Amino acid sequence: MDDQMNIISSILKEWEGIQPSIEKSFRERNQIEAKKLMDKGIQLFIEFLMVANNQPYSDQFSIPYQKLEWKPVNLEERLKFIMSRPKLHHSYRQLSELVTEQKKQLAKKNIQRKTSRP
Repeated sequence: MDDQMNIISSILKEWEGIQPSIEKSFRERNQIEAKKLMDKGIQLFIEFLMVANNQPYSDQFSIPYQKLEWKPVNLEERLKFIMSRPKLHHSYRQLSELVTEQKKQLAKKNIQRKTSRP
């Protein structure tokens, strides 16, 4: 469990590191840089999602949405939108919201795990 939290902490630290650059790219209308950073942000979110759900992560396979117990509402539709339009500022806003919502799901998971212990 500690390894999982260390991995998640590292992922979130990396996300927080690129987030200001994504915002700056959109503000400056630099679509090439925005897309590059959004691709990285999407990859970080998917990795966070998979680790939080104790699923193996590889960028070479599709996401097993039905197997994910801890996930944001309407994840599949929202993530498909983001992935199909990474150059849109709205996609960045959605990605940012997904990260926030997944943090909440992880907190719920940890609370539930603690309260279910004998």
